[in-house]
Amino acid sequence: MEEILRPLIVLGGTVAATVLAGLLIDRLLRYSADRRPGTRLPRLLRRVQLPLQVLLGSVALHGTFPLAELDFEQEPLIRNLLATVAIMAAAWLAIRVTDALAENTLHRYSARTADTSKVRQLNTQLALVRRVVTAILALTTAAVAMLLLFPDLRTLGTSLLASAGVIGVIAGVAAQSTLGNLVAGLQIAFGDSVKIGDTVVVEGEWGTVEEITLAFLTVRIWDDRRLTMPVSYFNSKPYENWSRGGPQITGTVFLHLDHSAPVAELREHLHDYLRDRPDWDGRAWNLLVTDSAPTNIVVRASMSARNADDVWTLRCAVREELVGWLGRRHPYALPKIPTSLAPTPEFA
Repeated sequence: MEEILRPLIVLGGTVAATVLAGLLIDRLLRYSADRRPGTRLPRLLRRVQLPLQVLLGSVALHGTFPLAELDFEQEPLIRNLLATVAIMAAAWLAIRVTDALAENTLHRYSARTADTSKVRQLNTQLALVRRVVTAILALTTAAVAMLLLFPDLRTLGTSLLASAGVIGVIAGVAAQSTLGNLVAGLQIAFGDSVKIGDTVVVEGEWGTVEEITLAFLTVRIWDDRRLTMPVSYFNSKPYENWSRGGPQITGTVFLHLDHSAPVAELREHLHDYLRDRPDWDGRAWNLLVTDSAPTNIVVRASMSARNADDVWTLRCAVREELVGWLGRRHPYALPKIPTSLAPTPEFA
């Protein structure tokens, strides 16, 4: 009977103590968050409860396993597996803590600065740093589990390390594009050329940078499509970044009108219309004749706005207003397309 009760008591007590320890830590974090409502870190650290319980449980089971006095041949294998789970849980815990600290840092920085470009830059850098830390921890955990916990694999690991030079050369040649994207991702993160939240025009598509990884960059286009491109594209080809140097931007509207169009009245009406628009920031506006052809003239209306979203809305509204106003007040100014047949000449 003792051979059955002893393992059950040891294993059950260890698991129960681990669960209680995790619940106690979570309760303390919740209490700290309630006492300090302006601090986000305790609430964010509550995400570590599960990996922390797994870590504590695996370490406790590894330490109390001999007390169970289970006599079977697989005991070394089970202890190695528990140690492996502990190492993986420690890496998982480190990743969760890193994410919580990064999110808390971004929140505190965005709360005390009004420069949205710097906030987007920090968000981009933290996102890439988190991915690098995650990749390093995952590779390190796998290497430690393989080389230290399983003696049978140490010879294989030594052979792999001895041939690392040759493998590195082969991998470098075979993965040039991947390594190029990795370097480009780090350059973008710390070079401030493009950031998460920037408004860009890429391949003729207008959108917002939604995600930057070590290999790819995702642009959310205005119609909610996603354009995914390699990061190296932004270091090798030209593109438009409307958020660089500040969110303010000037938009333009082109109208093709008849030569008889009342340009002065149209300019005055544009100014009157812009004064009532909340998305016009009041910095600049103008209306000029930029081109002339035998059949029409080209009129350009320009207006400034606080950001790319406002300027898009303002351009559409101005275009609709000017065309409608000309149609109501000066319909002769709109371009005309002849649709009647040309008269046939009469020969004597």
